[in-house]
Amino acid sequence: MPRLLLCITGVLFAAAALAVAAAPENLTKESTSLPQDKWAIADDAERGPVDLVLTPDERLLVTANQLSNSLSLVDVATGRVIAETACGENPTSLCLLADGRTLLVSCRYSGDVETYRVERAGLKKTGAVHVGMHPYGLAAAADGKRAYVALSADAKIAEFDPAARRVLRTIDVGRWPRQMALSPDGKRLAVGTSGDQTVSVVDLATGKLDFQHRTGGGLNIGQLQIDRSGEFIYFPWVIYRQFSVTVSNIRLGWVLATRIARANLHENKYREAISLDVPGVAVGDPHGFALTPNEEWMVCSASGTHELLVYRTAEQEFMSVGGPGDVADPKVYRDPSKFYRVPLGGKPMNLRVAKDGRRVFVANAFSNSVQTVDLQDRKVSQTISLGGPAKPSLAREGEAIFSDARRSLDQWYSCASCHWEGGPNAVPMDTRNDGSDRTYKTVPALYNLTRTAPWTWHGWQTDLRAAMRKSLHDTMLGPEPTEADVEAMLAYFDELQPPPNPFAQAAARDAKLQQSVERGREVFHGNVAGCAVCHKGEYLTDGKIHDVGLGSEKDKYDGYNTPSLIGVWQRVRLLHDGRAKSLDDVLTGDHNPEKVTGNGSLTAEQRADLIAYLKTL
Repeated sequence: MPRLLLCITGVLFAAAALAVAAAPENLTKESTSLPQDKWAIADDAERGPVDLVLTPDERLLVTANQLSNSLSLVDVATGRVIAETACGENPTSLCLLADGRTLLVSCRYSGDVETYRVERAGLKKTGAVHVGMHPYGLAAAADGKRAYVALSADAKIAEFDPAARRVLRTIDVGRWPRQMALSPDGKRLAVGTSGDQTVSVVDLATGKLDFQHRTGGGLNIGQLQIDRSGEFIYFPWVIYRQFSVTVSNIRLGWVLATRIARANLHENKYREAISLDVPGVAVGDPHGFALTPNEEWMVCSASGTHELLVYRTAEQEFMSVGGPGDVADPKVYRDPSKFYRVPLGGKPMNLRVAKDGRRVFVANAFSNSVQTVDLQDRKVSQTISLGGPAKPSLAREGEAIFSDARRSLDQWYSCASCHWEGGPNAVPMDTRNDGSDRTYKTVPALYNLTRTAPWTWHGWQTDLRAAMRKSLHDTMLGPEPTEADVEAMLAYFDELQPPPNPFAQAAARDAKLQQSVERGREVFHGNVAGCAVCHKGEYLTDGKIHDVGLGSEKDKYDGYNTPSLIGVWQRVRLLHDGRAKSLDDVLTGDHNPEKVTGNGSLTAEQRADLIAYLKTL
């Protein structure tokens, strides 16, 4: 996740604590004079909440504040923050154990799952288990003795004992595992594996992946929920339809579109789905999802169009093969008794529904707040400020543009739809950016963008400001950006950094792995592989165009711009057209060293060492 999640409507901190001594002003995270369950974060720091949980009595809630690396304990009735606690870097997901007092927090960048005691006066840290590999979504068994975390960088989930603070086993589930949901009986686990465009189902008795539900061109799988019967998994996602970016194709729902699916938890049947996009006012970037306790309503946050979508469950016609259609069902979107939208602003992320089935609590990352939506009154009934600056920075404004689907034609998608958290995605796309048609290219990460000219896969673009305008106006077919818009986006990209490399962190802890990495470094710089000839310098690119025999007759330009290898561990589709699905595919397929350098081939051991090294870049 980029460290800069943006505050569109900067809000000042409501700083009164219940049953807690008044907090000193402007105390920073590094302060050591405060106990950990009191105030620890500066008032004007961006919070960027992305997840929240309610205590069983629903009097308190806790938010995971990704930008300030903190947790906020909130009194629901008064809408006040009781205390804020510093936690590990990049908190991403929260899970409350059945005792109602033990809180699990996945800290993605520090690689830990931390445990806290939830008390009326604050949060008390009780321990941590290091799981590494960017821990993301969390789930816990009813007895509280076993919990599960998605290792988003390593295509696995880890089962661990929260009390003993040790990992019990890991299970392969598929690439980019993020959000998760546990069945009511605790026997099966559903995992959104966006790198494989699937939802994976794990049999916890055997500890094995049972099957994967394929979405078909699915990106950015959001919050999962399993229904009360334990039969269906519900989740939102974005679908790429592989048609060219034209006005007619966008409006037909043939470029990027949004869906909610339900998939069988016990059988590998083709998923059923509904379309969310209303003609003229489509839905951008669905993310959070929940069913009300009686399952009468489905609620879904749309991060790109800044709203809550509310559907009467029984009125939705979920369709399997041949469905669900390109746009939303007119019988639904024209009937407010079946569907309505609540504007939220900001960037609504994960959400939770109260036991009364009426209140929906939404973590809003850009407005630094928790919003309560009243489903009966169909409006926001409460906004709880978590703190933040009075005015967003220029880079924050740039990220707002980057994440705003209203910048596209009829608000179908945002820049973030394809560049999730500024990184790559799992589907090669045809944006017609280079003037050719049906020449699908992988979506690169945007880290260090302002420092790695030229741009585009063919390297024809040498003016980054022009590239920003072209992306917003031509690729997204949105309104012409102003000069201020371009400056804000450039400021965002200038500050966007790749996430900490979990493979480098693992190598630092493992002497044997580090030895493999060092041998791989030698292979990288050696004559046989010859990687360092083109992938060199601070950003591991020479900024030049090379023809290595991978071109297509459809391409308008010859040769390809050397991609940076920083963060290559994240990618699940490699080379310009995504033909390689792993680093091993790159080194044994059409881009193998023998074809590129002509200086011989690598042994299996050399290739393994080289891959170990590449993953640490």
